[in-house]
Order: sequence, then C-alpha cells, then structure tokens
Amino acid sequence: MVQRKILLRISASVLLAASVGVGTTLAPASAAPDTALPELSAGVLPAMQRDLGLTEQQARTRLLAEAAAAEVAPAAQQAAGEAFGGAWFDADQGALVVGLTDQSKAEAVRATGARTTQVARTEADLAAVKARIDEAAQHTAAPASVHSWRTDPRSGSVVISVRAGADDQELDAFLDRARQAGPVTVERTTAPRPETFAAGTVGGDPYYINGNVRCSIGFSVQGGFVSAGHCGTAGASVSGWDGSAMGSFAGSSFPGNDYSFIRIGNGWWTVPVVLGWGTVSDVLVRGSREAAVGTSVCRSGSTTHWHCGTILAKNETVNYSQGAVYGMTKTSVCAEGGDSGGSFISGDQAQGMTSGGWGNCSSGGETWFQPVNEALSVYGVSLVTA
Repeated sequence: MVQRKILLRISASVLLAASVGVGTTLAPASAAPDTALPELSAGVLPAMQRDLGLTEQQARTRLLAEAAAAEVAPAAQQAAGEAFGGAWFDADQGALVVGLTDQSKAEAVRATGARTTQVARTEADLAAVKARIDEAAQHTAAPASVHSWRTDPRSGSVVISVRAGADDQELDAFLDRARQAGPVTVERTTAPRPETFAAGTVGGDPYYINGNVRCSIGFSVQGGFVSAGHCGTAGASVSGWDGSAMGSFAGSSFPGNDYSFIRIGNGWWTVPVVLGWGTVSDVLVRGSREAAVGTSVCRSGSTTHWHCGTILAKNETVNYSQGAVYGMTKTSVCAEGGDSGGSFISGDQAQGMTSGGWGNCSSGGETWFQPVNEALSVYGVSLVTA
C-alpha cells in the first residue's frame, strides 16, 4: 500500500508536464542542442509518424528543421524591424519564412537563415486591427455563429470564422463593426462551435477540482503547476488521481484568458516531464521557446493521451459560450473532455495549456491552447526544466 501511494504520487507529479481539454511575436531563447533529439525522438517520433503521416526519417528531419527555425526567429524579426509581417515555419521548405512589407530588409533577414516573402501589412498593423475588433466584442458580444477571429499575415487581414449558413442581423452587425476596424476576411466553416474540454469526474484520472470537475495538469512551475483557467476559480481545492489533497488554485483567469496557477503541497512535488501515457516515452521539458505557425506540436491529456499536429494560427480570439478568450493558438491536434489544461509541447519546448476546440480523437478536430509564457509572466513563476 505504501509503495502504491508513492508510485501514484510520482506519476501524478509527472503530470505536472502533461496535458488535459496566438501576433506571431517570437520569444527569444536558446535553441535545444541537437544532441537532445535522439532522447526526444523515443517519445515524439512515433506520434509524429502516426498523426502527421511521416516516416521516422522525415519526422527526425522536421524536428531538426523546426529547432533551427525557432533558433533564428528572434534575429530574423529584429532584422526585419518595422517591416516585420509575421513568421511561420514552411514544412515543404524546412525553413522559417518571414513576411516583409519592405523588401529592402530581405537581405538582412536572409542573412539570419530565414527565407522571406512579400506581405501586404505588418504584424503590428494586423494586431492593431484585431485589438479593435476585440475591444468592440467586449462592449457587444459576438454572436454564437462567430467561432473565432485571428490575424493572418499571408492574407494581410483578420480572418473571422463564421458558421456556414449563418445569416442574421446580429452577425451582419458584428461583421460591419469588424470591417470598420480594418481589413477582414470571412471564413465560412462547417465545424461545430469551439467548447472547453473540462469533464465530470472519472475514476483514476489525474486531478479534480472541488471533487466534481476533471482536468489535466499543464506544466510544472516552481511551487506548483499551470493549467487552464476554466478548470477552476481561485481558492478551489485540487486533489490528485489517488484522491489525496494536492493544493488549491492560487490564481485563475477565464474568460478573456484561459490560464491558472495551482499551488501544491501535501507531499506532492514537481518534475519537468510531459507524460507519454504508455503511447510514447515521457518527454522532458527544457524551456518555453515559442514555436512558429506551421511547426509540429504534440499534446498530452488525461482522456485522449498523446496526439500531434501542427500550429495553424496565433493571436486568435475564440468565442466560447462562456465568453471570448483572446490571444489563443490554434492547432490541428484533437482533444476531448477532460483534456483541458494539459500540455502542448513542440520538441522539448513548452508551448501552452489545452483550452478547447471541436471534434474528437476518433474523427478529428481542432484545438486551441493558451500560450504558457503569458501565464508564467502573470503569475511570476518559472518552469521546472530538465
């Protein structure tokens, strides 16, 4: 019995890097050394092969190219200066592509190792347009037929995702207000409206809030872990999957944001690991360098375990029924109820915590995550890293 208790606590602590359930300003950080890839590959490569349709060599080559792209991104953005129009990873080219509104900056950007392309508007211009739409939506909420809106450097506009077939005065009024803010592209979608991925209690899963909601742990930080804000409010008690007390929510923000900080004690401790759930080997967390759009990303969650996909968009506002959440990252990764709060990781770099989405892991879907660096900054905590 004593041995089982210890194992449960070790396993739950490992979940402090596991999952439950964006502007393209790229945060500077040192790149992971290439020597880390063989260790990482044991856990990540099989899932990338399964979910992205790659061979082992293709997955390995892509991880190396993505790590190189993340390493050059800060210098490339600096070289672009005020002409910076966003950046994304091009899987076909195996390189970071930087959008420029002024081609006189192209040579300096290419000197950093990135490639360049012409775009119509700067990232700052598009971010300002989206901020005006966000502000308008805070005064008059977007209708349920509006699923989300995001900056899109390649189209030079803010793309608004609207339910196919929707046509009413409330929607027309929202789109009129959005167009007054700046260039807008309307994208019609047959996908269901995004929803958060918290779930009711299911025996044997990682952590519970006030005994009746289940979520997954995001990433270990000094003194506890970060997770999704919609999982619980400040002061809510948290217990582990063995039923023992873990701690409580020290802070939580939802809607508007979707992050929380849970302070732990009672014999629980933190480790820099994302759980593989037996599907893949557990993955060490070495930092939180932000990955570009187009980069592969994997998610670990207590319901659907380990799945991978690509980053589709950043700085997206998601219009949940509980209210809009701003600055989210959109991915092609699936998730289901109970996966909320869990970790998104690219290579060995923490990216964010599962928020919500649509679909499931049988037929597919899309999932948004809350970027982790924002939560770390708000709560003044640091990742526990290997």
